[in-house]
Amino acid sequence: MEPHGPRAAGGVATARRPGPDAPASSPRRLPGLDGLRGLAVVAVVVFHLDPQWLPGGFLGVDVFLVVSGFVITTLLLRERAETGRVDLPAFWRRRVRRLLPPLLLVVPAAVLLARLSDPDLLVGIGRQVLGALTFTTNWVEVAAGTDYFAHTSPTLLAPLWSLAVEEQFYLVWPLALLLLVRAVRTPAARGGVALGLAVLSAGLMALRLDPEYPTRVYYGTDTHAVGLMLGSALALALTTPDGRLARPALWDRHRRGVGGAALLTLLALFAVADERSAWTFRGGILLASLATTVLVLVLVERPGRLRALLEVPLARWLGTRSYGIYLWHWPVVLVVGRDLPFAPGSGDYVLSRLWAVLVTLAAADLSYRFVETPVRTLGVGGAFAALTRRLRTAGTRRARVVWAVVAVVAVAVPVVLVTAPDRTATETSLAAQEAALRSRAAAEAPAAPAAPAAPAAQRTAAPTGTADWSMPKGREIDGFGDSMLVGASDALEYWLDGIRLDARSNRRWSEAPGLVAARGTGLRRAVVLAFGTNFGTDAPALRRTLREIGPDRMVVVVTVHGRYARAEQDNEQLLEAVRGYDNVVVADWDKALDGTSGMLQSDDIHPSIEGAHLYTRVVRDAFAELSTRRTGKAVKLELIRLP
Repeated sequence: MEPHGPRAAGGVATARRPGPDAPASSPRRLPGLDGLRGLAVVAVVVFHLDPQWLPGGFLGVDVFLVVSGFVITTLLLRERAETGRVDLPAFWRRRVRRLLPPLLLVVPAAVLLARLSDPDLLVGIGRQVLGALTFTTNWVEVAAGTDYFAHTSPTLLAPLWSLAVEEQFYLVWPLALLLLVRAVRTPAARGGVALGLAVLSAGLMALRLDPEYPTRVYYGTDTHAVGLMLGSALALALTTPDGRLARPALWDRHRRGVGGAALLTLLALFAVADERSAWTFRGGILLASLATTVLVLVLVERPGRLRALLEVPLARWLGTRSYGIYLWHWPVVLVVGRDLPFAPGSGDYVLSRLWAVLVTLAAADLSYRFVETPVRTLGVGGAFAALTRRLRTAGTRRARVVWAVVAVVAVAVPVVLVTAPDRTATETSLAAQEAALRSRAAAEAPAAPAAPAAPAAQRTAAPTGTADWSMPKGREIDGFGDSMLVGASDALEYWLDGIRLDARSNRRWSEAPGLVAARGTGLRRAVVLAFGTNFGTDAPALRRTLREIGPDRMVVVVTVHGRYARAEQDNEQLLEAVRGYDNVVVADWDKALDGTSGMLQSDDIHPSIEGAHLYTRVVRDAFAELSTRRTGKAVKLELIRLP
């Protein structure tokens, strides 16, 4: 993501008089790495356009981390070899000067665009801006409990977590590197130490993983340093005392086909990795980082087909602008998604995503030409002086317009930050509906104390042979679920008068058996189960719930819907879990949304007012299907008209 050297890693080195923030020595070009960065940023962007298009595209970040570790370590070792020392203050200044200018452009633009598009995108923006400008986004978001993989509430500046990890690495690693080269004499041994740190980081990620909250190990600098350290290990092992990159002796005999295998491995991981699978964090990220390390070795070692492939102009163009593309793409995707809310899978949806890509590329190119390149070649002061000279020659009116825009932005951004909402409109609506459900449940609770609890197997089972398979009325239905049931509660209670709902946000399937058991013999003859929005399908818990309900009650299980890679897999697991239960039917909410628009709130997860009526129709129709299947009699239903 970050540009290195006279140009981004792998870029063409250009001769110039060193400025105050120029490196001590201009590094030689590292061929092919621009193209590798281009591949990485494409993977990340496609994943964020729609996770189902490239489920493992988030691993592109790990490609960036390996390349950054390799390039930075190579630069430091070369500077030490050529000058006898490393100017650490100058190194840190260069890092900040290369990272901050584009960031200072993107953050205000993202804040203002979000305010104009959908204020919901500004929830938590104060802490996000603080994290962005201090390069601590990863720890700020962990402290806030943000879930990177919860697509129900996207964070406007979420991708900056990896930028924070890199900058923290740049702060600590040069000091550690200088100690390492003094204490350990041979390149191979130095590389071994860095490799050990990579293994330690990967081990920490595996051991500290909480499957319910993987964001901590994903965001953590301690647990996600494996790519940075593998890249550094490679640079340490290859760099000779005079600063050149050596060729490993064994490599000549075993290099054939290794690069292609590494590239195929990386592409396969992009295609199949699952953001919610424990394996991703206990091997997948490590494997992607190892494959990238091999690719870097192949690319810088000697010319070949793989290098030629990644040196094509388009790949290099994307690579040199990868930092800007990475910064711009997510705010643009969110804003375009809010302004053009087309149904996923439709032609208009694809076109809207293409529009987001074009806007991202244009913004990144302008940033590269007019911000990153001037600052890199002239320094911050020189770039600002060049800008003022250009404005003078452009004419007084144009200069006034530019400075007026700057002034408006300088005033507007703080105002937007101060007035940003504490929670989204969806969260506010769900909280109100949830409070109403609790209030009604409390009012309807029996005054007499409950009888002593019987064993779970006897609490809820209806007498065998007395099952009623006719179409249930609302007062004969119990509903248990998460925020989806909360969001649809008004429509459910209107059309299924008397339905009893026990719903709360962020519930898991593992809670369902206990909720059902708590009803005891008072459990009604028809049950709706709607869990899994945030935490996926837990098939064993679903089966335990069905056993608790028993075979003589009608059960409707509702599918999940979401623009995340695991939604389809969750629904497949749900269908498989209920197979063989003749008293269970699936209400396919996900399928009902195909080709529709306006049925979801701005989070693209929870039903809108109109969508809640559709949700109710899907649930009611499922009961009718089950009744017809068990009685052989067709059910006539009043049409639920959408408002």
